[in-house]
Formats: sequence, C-alpha cells, structure tokens
Amino acid sequence: MRTVIFDLDGTLADTSGDLIAAANACFQALGQGAPLDPVADAATAFLGGRAMLRLGFERLGHDAVEEAVTAQFPLFLDHYARDIDRRTRMYPGAVDAVTRLRADGYAVGICTNKPEGLAEPLLQRLGVRDLFQSLVGADTLPVRKPDPAPYRAAVDRAGGNIARSVLIGDSATDRDTARAAGVPCVLVTFGPAADQMPGLEPEALLPHYDDLAALVERLIPAV
Repeated sequence: MRTVIFDLDGTLADTSGDLIAAANACFQALGQGAPLDPVADAATAFLGGRAMLRLGFERLGHDAVEEAVTAQFPLFLDHYARDIDRRTRMYPGAVDAVTRLRADGYAVGICTNKPEGLAEPLLQRLGVRDLFQSLVGADTLPVRKPDPAPYRAAVDRAGGNIARSVLIGDSATDRDTARAAGVPCVLVTFGPAADQMPGLEPEALLPHYDDLAALVERLIPAV
C-alpha cells in the first residue's frame, strides 16, 4: 500500500506559540522575563524544548547554559503539557489533504520527535487523531529521527509499504531521515524556516497542502 508519513510540529501543525509560551514560563518562574519571541523564534521552537531553553539562557548570558537547560527541561514539559493546544493550529488545508489521501487508499501516519505522550493528546485535542493510522514519537523506540527506525515503524504500523512511501517534513532532520530510509522526502515551504528548505535538496517542495495529492502521486505512482 502506498504510504505517506508526516512530521508533526512545523509540518502538520503550527505548534510554535505553545512551545515558546512553555519555554518563557520557565524563564518567568526564574524571574528572567520572556526572552523568546513567538514570531522571531518560531523556527527554534520546532527544534524542540532544549533548543528553545538553550537560546533563552544564551541571550540572558547564563554562565552554565547546558546545566540550566537540563534543570529546566522537565519543567518545560510540565508547562507545555498543561497548555498544549491553546495556540496550536493545523496548517491550512492539512486536514483536507490527509482526508483525501485516506479516501484515495493511502496509508497515513506520523513520525515525530515530539514525545508520544505529548503528541497523542495534542492530536486528540485538535480532533485529528483518527485520521492517522500510526503515531511514532521520540520515545516510542530507543532511537529517534534521523535514525530511520522510527520512520519504518510508522510505515509498518500504518499497514503500508516502505518501498512505496514518502516522508513529509520541515527540517534537515526529516531530510536526513528520509535519506537514511531510502525514501523520497517532501519539505514544506510555509513554515518559519521556508527559505532553508530548497537548500536541503528534497525530492519536492510543498508550498500548500492543496498541492499534496498531485505531488505524492508523482513520487509514488499507482502500479
């Protein structure tokens, strides 16, 4: 079965606002204000909680950045879990595009570096969990992207065929994952790091979800 696997943060949903709010909550609790900007730092948000905390502590001139990041990371996860969907929205056209893929007989899943325990409730709250036949998070397996094992697991759990699959993502991590798995990669160009995507040399670029069906058909045509 032809299979389409999606990254989550920055690909299916704009989660940056809630991620940055959670990181800023950590700094505010330390009396350091809110060093991260929800717009200017959106691209860093999609690199994960540690990346945001690291950026904030560096801006504050902290003497022991990595130690501070390690100490604050569990608190960041607590803040994020409490308000995981306050600002998060699916990207325009994403739900319709995935619905069409399912109707056309594709297997569809998610492979994300967000912990599964956060990805699952987020998708539930957004009302889209049932659209995806698999969900593999950062902690589902002993390894995470760009190791290809989570991608392969997402394809297998969706009931798909790795040889006839494609990864939709938004980062060098996704491009490296696809390359390691030996599958095509599509990178979206509507996120905060859009200008960096062509340089990663994916098999295709996706400017809007309205274009996904035709693009996937070209990359993994029906037999």
